[in-house]
Amino acid sequence: MSSHVILRGSHAEHPALSEPAGSIEIGEIISVDLVLRRRQEAPQARFEQHIQHEQLKDLYGADPADIQAIEDFASQHELLVTRADAASRIITLSGTVSQLTGIFNVDIELRRLGSHTFRSRQGDIQIPKELASCVVAVFGFDERPLARTQRVFHAQSTSFAPPQVAKLYNFPTNTGAGQTIALIELGGGYRNSDLKAYWQQIGVPQVAVSAVSVDGARNLPVGSPDSADGEVVLDIEVAGGVAPGARIAVYFAGNTDQGFLDAIRAAVYDSVRKPSVISISWGAPESAWTPQAMNAFNAIFHDAALLGISVCAASGDNGSSDGEQDGLNHADFPASSPWVLGCGGTRLTGSGAVIESETVWNDGADGGATGGGVSSHFSKPAYQAHIEVPAPAQTANTTGRGVPDVSGVADPETGYLTLVDGQTGVVGGTSAVAPLWAGLIALLNEALGRNVGWIHPHLYGTLSQRGALRDITSGSNGAYKAAPGWDPCTGLGSPNGQAILNGLKG
Repeated sequence: MSSHVILRGSHAEHPALSEPAGSIEIGEIISVDLVLRRRQEAPQARFEQHIQHEQLKDLYGADPADIQAIEDFASQHELLVTRADAASRIITLSGTVSQLTGIFNVDIELRRLGSHTFRSRQGDIQIPKELASCVVAVFGFDERPLARTQRVFHAQSTSFAPPQVAKLYNFPTNTGAGQTIALIELGGGYRNSDLKAYWQQIGVPQVAVSAVSVDGARNLPVGSPDSADGEVVLDIEVAGGVAPGARIAVYFAGNTDQGFLDAIRAAVYDSVRKPSVISISWGAPESAWTPQAMNAFNAIFHDAALLGISVCAASGDNGSSDGEQDGLNHADFPASSPWVLGCGGTRLTGSGAVIESETVWNDGADGGATGGGVSSHFSKPAYQAHIEVPAPAQTANTTGRGVPDVSGVADPETGYLTLVDGQTGVVGGTSAVAPLWAGLIALLNEALGRNVGWIHPHLYGTLSQRGALRDITSGSNGAYKAAPGWDPCTGLGSPNGQAILNGLKG
């Protein structure tokens, strides 16, 4: 009789086109995160009523008995417990490659893809039977670079400074004071000298920005706007440019599924900075993720909703295929999580407070296009029950979660003015839309005196019915076309910020 149980949804293959790159040192010390089950099933989130961090831990965190079982197991197998977080239900074990791969029957090897060399896992993860009932996901064996940034940099083009975008979208005129916006970053960094010059250039007060290290990752500028620096600085300059009174906390982690999860965990359960909104401009097609990984992330996003924390994520910059080459349509995760506000992209022309035209962003195969489509993993949530999710021949899931929810200007030809590594340029992509909406939510939170949190039911309900969103009805992202109402290109549309605030007050 087997002493192990296959962890459902954990099967993985080595990345396509990767090649073996030598032997792994079996004595190397590594760390793996075990995600534990909840003490009890978490309820639906509510706009009017949020819980506190301590309540979340006590009601829906890990059972102390499960944590004790893992700690006892670790002691018996000479593993070190380096973290046991009941709130996020993550316990981290440290040991040698030989120890941990033997305990979990994991097949890993060193692989190379392009300039990256990394540990790669193939096959299933197997959980020792005595732990199988309490472990729902395992991260850390695989180090493949997972997520990519959703942005496009242009040296020259028509541009808007973030305050101009806020004016076009009729954002409230408050500043987001008292709010903290969390930015998730998986590489690169920012320079304070760039930010200081930028705030002066666009005419906003100096914005409070701080770096938060996750798993040892740090604010490390590479030195090029085309690197991950461009993503980090874009997020800061857009969010800070529309909500200059808010504090910006930048959570840096490694670009692996473990690093990504740990960064989001650090922001959601941060009881010191207490972010009220999180912006994520990194993602990958659902097909690049294991089901166990998406489920673990989704559970943390559910926790964010319970805590009253809004999460915004870019929907992708490669149209309906999301950059995959299999001829099928793909949604981008984490934007496809039903607890996340998926942010699509438009092309916008206008001046002052007047929008002259706004259409779906699609610059063709070489220029990028807004992501959007139908999730193949998550079912259609209740708040989307009344919308029609289209089902082209390539899409198997006709009852899946539709992406995105909302949109904003993303076309780099009508993009955002940035200052990165001393260079001024124009950046577009749905990466800019996530921090734009995060900045708007910070303004809403300040004006309301409470967190809007999980705003989806209101967006799909009274807010869209009252014209608080500008419906985009022209253009396509490949397989999908814009249409009146929700569509898988720009969702419900772009924001009328003051109208959204008025609707939430009502």
